[in-house]
Amino acid sequence: MVKRLRLNEKSVREAAPEPGRDYQIFDSEVRGFAICIYRSGNRAFTLDYRHAGRQRRMTLGRWPEWSTAAARERAKELRRDIDAGGDPLGAKEDGRDAPRFRDLVERYTEVHLPNLARTNASDQRSMLTKLVGPDWNNRLVTEITPYDVEKLLNRIAEGRARPHKAKPNNRARKLQGSKPTPVRANRVGEVLRKMFTYAQGWGWRDDNPASGFRRRIENPRERFLSQDEIRKLATALDAAEDRRAADIIRLCMLTGARVGEVRQARFEHFNLEHLSWSKPASMTKQRRIHRLPISDEAAAIVRQRQLLVPRGCSYLFPGDVPGQPVKEIRRFWHQIQKQVNIPDVRIHDLRHTFASLLVSGGASLEMIGKLLGHSQTQTTARYAHLMDSPLRAGVDAVASAFRPKPVLVHDPGAQDDQARKSA
Repeated sequence: MVKRLRLNEKSVREAAPEPGRDYQIFDSEVRGFAICIYRSGNRAFTLDYRHAGRQRRMTLGRWPEWSTAAARERAKELRRDIDAGGDPLGAKEDGRDAPRFRDLVERYTEVHLPNLARTNASDQRSMLTKLVGPDWNNRLVTEITPYDVEKLLNRIAEGRARPHKAKPNNRARKLQGSKPTPVRANRVGEVLRKMFTYAQGWGWRDDNPASGFRRRIENPRERFLSQDEIRKLATALDAAEDRRAADIIRLCMLTGARVGEVRQARFEHFNLEHLSWSKPASMTKQRRIHRLPISDEAAAIVRQRQLLVPRGCSYLFPGDVPGQPVKEIRRFWHQIQKQVNIPDVRIHDLRHTFASLLVSGGASLEMIGKLLGHSQTQTTARYAHLMDSPLRAGVDAVASAFRPKPVLVHDPGAQDDQARKSA
């Protein structure tokens, strides 16, 4: 016969375990509420109920961590849910099996990243692994709130010390403090927004906590080489011993291409008869074929590389690993920066300089966008301020039309002297 009594601390403490079996003492006040006495001597509060014709038993908590009064109140709450048709044990099991953020990262990596350029995909994977994963990996996808997103992005925007090591082996880097990274925070926010959009489509949650994340102010870097700096750079490249790296820099300057596009360039991409370069979609940031004209000087570099590169190699700039293009020219560029005294100039600034020279030559923003391979007009619009000179000339022409013309003033005394002389 089922044991029933009003459970209290005394009855729970004095209930003796029975050898070879576990048993329950049910509460006479709350239906299904009981204390389970295990053969080991341990005891825990449980709630038995039926749902959809199935007998269910849910453990509320162990005694004495849970008092009898607290367990009874919890049993009353669950009993109300059960009477309303709920299944608390099923909800608990669903929560245990619900997708966590690490599951979202895994599926996002499998579904979305293969559609991106290799560098972009690698960058996103790094962000999720190093900046987001340590905080969110074990959290349920449904638990993450807009506050969590904002808190994470604020921390990323504050930056961290470089390098991210407990004991850096470089003393100069060890003394280097944290550097604000608002742009990085914006990029992480964009990735999270995309991820949770996928989560909505997969039915993992109903809303997107990153849809309205606050964008940090970005100050785009604008560094253009002067004519004197361009001449010094050309002289330094002519004298450089590393002809391969020097030609990469030259081609970046002559075409406005990204350094990654130049490093991976193949001879088959160039048509030297029509002076054109067709970059395949796999090489470009916008993931589409980009065809652009090249100058005679750029074509001369391609022809020279044909003579220097071993026969059978398709890359203009083969690397040290057979069958692979050159991977890095950072050390060479640091040497050039010291020689030319341009420590603040990046290789990517050569692309900006290419655009500025086009502007000074009278090229339109549409033409510049096509040559640089921009897919969005606002990207090219950053060079609009360089067109101020021709615009200012037009404004000055209008102003001159309204400027009062000088009036010739006659001197009466001079007129009388002239008359006397003529008489």
